[in-house]
Amino acid sequence: MDFLVSTAYAMAQAPGGAAGQQSSWYSTLVPLVVIFAIFYFLMIRPQQKQQKKHREMINAVKKGDKVVTRGGMHGIVYGIAENIVTLEVADNVKVKFSREAIAAVQTQNQ
Repeated sequence: MDFLVSTAYAMAQAPGGAAGQQSSWYSTLVPLVVIFAIFYFLMIRPQQKQQKKHREMINAVKKGDKVVTRGGMHGIVYGIAENIVTLEVADNVKVKFSREAIAAVQTQNQ
C-alpha cells in the first residue's frame, strides 16, 4: 500500500500551480518549424523544380518538334501562336491545343 501512496505523490502537481509545466513559446514553435521544413524539402521544393522544368520545356517547343499532349495525342508542331500550338496529327489533319497541354517533347530518335 505504501507503494501506491508514493506513486500518487509523484504524480501530484507541484505546489504553486504548473511549475513543472513551464515552457517557453519557442519550445512549442520548434516542432512546427521542423514539420514545415520537412514538407518544404520533401514536397514543395521538388514540385516547384518540376514545374520550372516543364515551363522551360514548353517555352522551348518549336515548329517541327514531335510532342505528346496530356491527353495522349502524338503529333508534330505545325504552328505556334502565343498560347496556342497547332499539331499535325495525320496527313492534312491539324488540331489546336493550348501550350499547357503539351506533356512531353519526344527526342528525334523515337
